[in-house]
Order: sequence, then C-alpha cells, then structure tokens
Amino acid sequence: MAEGGGQQADSDAVLLDFLSSLLDYTPTIPDELAEHYLSRSGFQCPDIRVTRLVSVAAQKFISEIASDALQFCKIRQANVKAGDKSRGHQGKDKRLILTTEDLSAALKEYGVNVKKQEYFADSPAAGTVTVAVKEKQPEE
Repeated sequence: MAEGGGQQADSDAVLLDFLSSLLDYTPTIPDELAEHYLSRSGFQCPDIRVTRLVSVAAQKFISEIASDALQFCKIRQANVKAGDKSRGHQGKDKRLILTTEDLSAALKEYGVNVKKQEYFADSPAAGTVTVAVKEKQPEE
C-alpha cells in the first residue's frame, strides 16, 4: 500500500505543477469570455487557474472539431476529384474548401447535431432590389 501512496504523491505534484503553469499561460480563449459563459451556466470560482483550465479544454475541443472537419473536407474533395478524372476533367485547383456539411459531419461525431436553416421568402422577388424607371412620354 506504500507504493499507492507514492503514486498519489507523484500525481498530486504533477497536478500542482500543471495548475501553477496555468498562471503563466495565456489561452487562446480569453479569460473574460470563459468567465462569462461559466457564470451564465451558474459556475462561480475565484481561482483563475480553473477558468484557464476550462479555456484550455474548450480550445482542445474546438481544435479537434476543426481537424476532423478538415479530414472530412479532404475526403470529400478527393472523391470529387476522382469523379472528375474519370470524366476526363483536369483539376488544377488544390485549395481546400471547408463547407457546413464538413463541419456538421465532424460535430456529429461529438454528439452535436447541426441542421441547415431553411430559406424562406415571401415571394419569388424577395431579396432582390427592383428599381422603377419612369419613361419620358414624347411631347406632342
């Protein structure tokens, strides 16, 4: 049982080192933003290290989603290019275009469902600008 106590002391020391390093670390997500959303969810903690720990976890979550969305984008565009080559098209554009569908597929793996908002218009001309031009009548 003495070995278990030594492992506990080692893990406590590592945790304390990590928490103290958070004081010197400036996360990508600002402390004020993290504190705002934490307070909206009912979480109150005066220790800035805890807020920064949440910021680091959120940053990791966002970067994993972005990385997964990039992988979906590469797969989708590889499939499109393969289809173009079979039809005789030559694709020279190597830019990656991240779409909402790529992001939605990545988020679905983390349990977040994203639905595309439907577009509604009052009439077929909604959203277009029309200018009325009055023609001059020839003078008699």
